Amino acid sequence: MIKHFQSSATKTWPIHSLIRQTVPLVSVPRWSYQSEAVLLADEGDIYVSRPAKFDSYAYARAFQECINQGNHVRGKAVHGHSLKSGDCLDLFCLNILLNMYAKFDVVDESCKLFAEMPTRNMVSFVTLIQALTKCGRLLEASQLFRRLHKEGHELNQFVFTTVLKLSVIMELPEFGWCVHASISKLGHESNAYVGAALLDTYSFSGHVFDAKKVFDGIVGKDIVAWTGMISCYADNACAEDALQLYSGMIMVGLKPNNFTLTSLIKAAASLSSVALGKTLHGYSIKTSYTLDPYVCGSLLDIYAKYGDIEDARAVFEAVPQNDVILWSFMIARYAQADQNEEALSLFRQMMHASIEPNEYSFSSVLQVCANIRGLNMGRQIHSHVVKMGLDSEFFVVNALMNVYAKCGNLEASMEIFSCLSNGNDVSWNTLIVGYTQQGFGEDALRLFYQMHIAQVPKTQVTYSSALQACAIIASVEQARQIHSLISKTNLSDDVVVSNSLIDSYAKCGNIKDARKVFDAMIEHDLISWNTMICGYAAHSLGNDALSLFHQMKEHNIKPNSVTFVGVLSACSNVGLVHHGLNYFNSMSEEYCINPSMEHYACMVRLLGRSGLLNDAMEFIDQMPVEPNVMVWRALLGACLVHKNIHLGSLCAEKVLEIDPQDETTYVLMSNLYASGRSWEHVALVRKSMRAKGVKKEPGCSWIEIQSEIHSFCMGDNSHPDTRLIHAMLEWLNVKVNRAGYISNVNVVLHDIDDDQKERLVWVHSERLALAFGLIKLRPGSRICIIKNLRFCQDCHAVFKEISKIIQRQITVRDINRFHHFEDGICSCGDYW
Repeated sequence: MIKHFQSSATKTWPIHSLIRQTVPLVSVPRWSYQSEAVLLADEGDIYVSRPAKFDSYAYARAFQECINQGNHVRGKAVHGHSLKSGDCLDLFCLNILLNMYAKFDVVDESCKLFAEMPTRNMVSFVTLIQALTKCGRLLEASQLFRRLHKEGHELNQFVFTTVLKLSVIMELPEFGWCVHASISKLGHESNAYVGAALLDTYSFSGHVFDAKKVFDGIVGKDIVAWTGMISCYADNACAEDALQLYSGMIMVGLKPNNFTLTSLIKAAASLSSVALGKTLHGYSIKTSYTLDPYVCGSLLDIYAKYGDIEDARAVFEAVPQNDVILWSFMIARYAQADQNEEALSLFRQMMHASIEPNEYSFSSVLQVCANIRGLNMGRQIHSHVVKMGLDSEFFVVNALMNVYAKCGNLEASMEIFSCLSNGNDVSWNTLIVGYTQQGFGEDALRLFYQMHIAQVPKTQVTYSSALQACAIIASVEQARQIHSLISKTNLSDDVVVSNSLIDSYAKCGNIKDARKVFDAMIEHDLISWNTMICGYAAHSLGNDALSLFHQMKEHNIKPNSVTFVGVLSACSNVGLVHHGLNYFNSMSEEYCINPSMEHYACMVRLLGRSGLLNDAMEFIDQMPVEPNVMVWRALLGACLVHKNIHLGSLCAEKVLEIDPQDETTYVLMSNLYASGRSWEHVALVRKSMRAKGVKKEPGCSWIEIQSEIHSFCMGDNSHPDTRLIHAMLEWLNVKVNRAGYISNVNVVLHDIDDDQKERLVWVHSERLALAFGLIKLRPGSRICIIKNLRFCQDCHAVFKEISKIIQRQITVRDINRFHHFEDGICSCGDYW
């Protein structure tokens, strides 16, 4: 044989090459054509030619050996040599070569080889479809199936099982149904393998009845078919059917495997039956299936959800702790149970055990960081995520955004979001929820509309958060627009979304629309009733709130602590002392609800605002728990209304002992002293505020005009339409003075002359907002104003006069409640 050296350098020959030169082939008993082909890959760079004895079968054996060994380098070398040796590979060998590239995830090479194959059969198509499906190129895989069918290749069980799996992965059950039609025509429906694949398809789409028809038609059902049907029942909330089918499986002599047990435990979890779960746990111990990660994960799930998380931990500790999925599951369960320290401890143990975290581990521990507002820890984990290259995984990215948003660092959350090439609905929702929870309603709504334009599917969370954002800025127009969007979706009857609509309309000042949504609901949960009752209470519609409370009891809905906050607030806002006391006593006597600080504060406010200051103080003394800032501040507010400086001073001292930086208390005390003309004490309070760095929040009002929010401060001249606004104020001044209005200058708590006080009170922020609304809104339309402080008595009086003069409804939401002015009357009955 002629050898040709590529260089003059000395070359060390492989030992098997030397053997070939000295020993005839027949004298080496273990030699094979497979070894010959592999040898050629080693020596191909120095051989110019070879005898044509290396046929396609030898190459096929060589390619298969490379697949078995996972040696992609050797496989490519053998392929290269085959090309140099000429076109000697038949279809059988080419299919093995195609399978080799598919197994090594070199999909582009697989596609290239497929395109160059002179002939193809069913195996060629199925091999490439599986490769494309594995790497996520689902559309190409589906197109390849259509081509297979169009070119008339054989449609057998291997084709159908592959394509049915593809339909599940693509989440296109309709595609699977079309394939089922072909299966029926060709008579493969009774095949166990095809039937099992059909069961998966129908299970995924929730068509349990169709799955059962397929199951009944399978001839010679094996454990896979039985398990597939049991899983279908368990996955689609038919737990009892799953257990009944399991009994039938036992009767025909089949024993459950790990997948069967996993589905049965899931069915037990659906039934909230820890006892059944323990029975299955016992069986899995006897059969050693507790070492299986799927069974173990299911057991962890049922114990963590319905038993004791410590039982779940015991299951976890009893199995080999080398599976990252089980570690991740256990960390997630601790995080969801708000046992944050245990979750962090387990994550540290996992790291020490050299178990490399995956995206689920990181997302769970990041949830813990969000729970405890652990920004620094979140940043450390973020760095670790980047090092491991998981910063593009949706689970991790969304969890990171949530950490930064919950910790108040919305800029970092937005930066991560901006780097996403294609954020999903969770990504958008995380940001919208973050902005909403931080009180940035306008930013949340801007993101919501961007999400809408991007045509990202909106969920229950999306709409609820957007409606909450509307409530923050009191934008009833935007709430209506979102309501219109909801009505076009399948969430129009969703209880959670409807509850958010009720809350949004109520907080935007439109209690009538809130009630319309409530009445239109098909079913009400406890939150529905609570939201409506609290809405009525905030609008000073105490009788409506109490009437709804009695309807709630007639519907056998048991009230909770939130219900009584609404009921007691309703009594407090309209001065129903006797009713309030009865409801408060019924909490513990009738419903076994222990009062919280909110309930105590409501009662103190009710007694104090009604002038029963001594009774309120006695109520505080009899409280079984130490009163907090909320309770003392409620009594201090009542002291301001009734000008009781002595008791008010005592309340202020109590508050400042608990919270020396409480701004509201300083302001209330300053106002209390000013109302009694004790200017020296006012000066001392304000000096103390300056020394402690406490600043009084300036009074501001907002009004919405054509979905745009306009804000005003007292005496504000910065608005572009300030001249028109002041002209309107002058016109209103003339009108109300002619109607007999006399300014109450006592509301100005400054030591200045009455003329200055009168000028100051006339440019309060709510009056500027009202004047602007009269200029911009069409005649007859309702005007809604939001104020960040308590309504002053003079503004309240003048708004009543103006509502009569202009014959329009005016709604003002101050820090305490809503005031609806119409024809000279306020809904609060001058009691606020």
